[in-house]
Amino acid sequence: MTQEKSRAARFPAGLRKALIAFALAQFICSFAGSNMNVMISDISRDLDTDVHGVQLAITLFLLVMAALMIPGGKLTDVFGRKWCLILGLLLFGAGALISSLAPSLPVLIIGYSVFEGVGTALLIPPVYILTTLLFQGVSARARAFGAISAMGGVGAVAGPLIGGFIAYAVSWRAAFVAQAAVVLVIVLLSRRAVEDPLPADRSRPFDVGGAVLSAAGLILIVLGILATDDDIRLCIALLAAGALVLTWFFVAVRRRERSGREPLLSLRLFRNRASNLGLITQNTQWLMVMGTSFVVSTYLQVVRGFNAIETGGVFTATTAGVLISSLGAEPMAKRRPQRTLIMAGFVVTIAGIALLLTLGRSSGSVWTMVPGLFVIGLGLGGMLTPSVNVVQSSFGEDLQGEISGLSRSVSNLGSSLGAALTGTILVAGVDGAAPGRAYLWAMTAVAGAGLIGLVAAFFLPRTQPSS
Repeated sequence: MTQEKSRAARFPAGLRKALIAFALAQFICSFAGSNMNVMISDISRDLDTDVHGVQLAITLFLLVMAALMIPGGKLTDVFGRKWCLILGLLLFGAGALISSLAPSLPVLIIGYSVFEGVGTALLIPPVYILTTLLFQGVSARARAFGAISAMGGVGAVAGPLIGGFIAYAVSWRAAFVAQAAVVLVIVLLSRRAVEDPLPADRSRPFDVGGAVLSAAGLILIVLGILATDDDIRLCIALLAAGALVLTWFFVAVRRRERSGREPLLSLRLFRNRASNLGLITQNTQWLMVMGTSFVVSTYLQVVRGFNAIETGGVFTATTAGVLISSLGAEPMAKRRPQRTLIMAGFVVTIAGIALLLTLGRSSGSVWTMVPGLFVIGLGLGGMLTPSVNVVQSSFGEDLQGEISGLSRSVSNLGSSLGAALTGTILVAGVDGAAPGRAYLWAMTAVAGAGLIGLVAAFFLPRTQPSS
């Protein structure tokens, strides 16, 4: 009987291959966002730049993803999900190869921040849309999203470990070559295994003005955060400009809908309470992922003098925590409401940060940071999948393209905000007289974001787990 249930629970061979391609795609994009953190010293030395320069490249990569993810999701309806997936993978791979040969920071920004960022914005929405379309039923879809989200979380927290090992054994350039190699595997697998059940509609209108406004607004807000350390007046001006542009965007969307034209993003997406709260939890989760990774990596390398492999080794604890909690995500989802799992994840992650700061400051040994990082991994791994399920399951198939783009945009905006906010705090102090205090304040900011996410999760609907 158990074997029969096990066979019934398994996906058909074709769907399993498609799911492997989707999970690997999410993994490599998350990996690209975090593996740079352990190579800060090596890249700074090789390209004659500093911590701020590498932080800029990382933040711009995350920002390009966030700014273009909504238009990327909409383009899937026009050109087709599989077409956008393959094109995105090819752009990502080309960017990785350009980055591996970069002789200077500007070339690295072109390859890594621009090419890989645009590629990710094109390929990630199809991953989530095709998963929704190909995996039928709440249970099957939850399992598929669980695998993809878990690989995304593992890619984010294992990025420092894997990237550190490659950088130490070969060079930081080899880490980009490895990204290109993985992308090639995904392209070959996707061409054979991935089928798009819905035809593309080339006649469907695309809201170019909305795409420009949404991207410009998000870019201005993150640039405003980056400018905090340099000029507070510039910071306020950029933040205000970003808020005005985003307001203009929503006014334009409303006007376009009232005139009967299709907007970039339907306002219906913002009328769903569960989805809105779920988006807030997604944003703060990825802010915590990237913020923790950047702060701890920078502290270990700049303050403690660790090399890439040593820094990556410390993050093994976080990777282990994410893997353990991800493996238990599906059984827990059958017994506990998603709201409960998300709240528990935030509580555990904040407790992990408190443990990290307490033990890390009480001893001169860097290994006292390991327990806190492990607990952080447990919390993050346990809540990434439920948040995705809350958002994606709030809408029907007709809005999957838009909600997937919005969901991924919000998540990547969280990552870029995590790198920008904590990086700005840390960069201001690592070269000063009290780098430890800057580290403390940066991690406190991450914990503060966790509290915001916890409050949002508290107000999620009290739905029961599905069988």
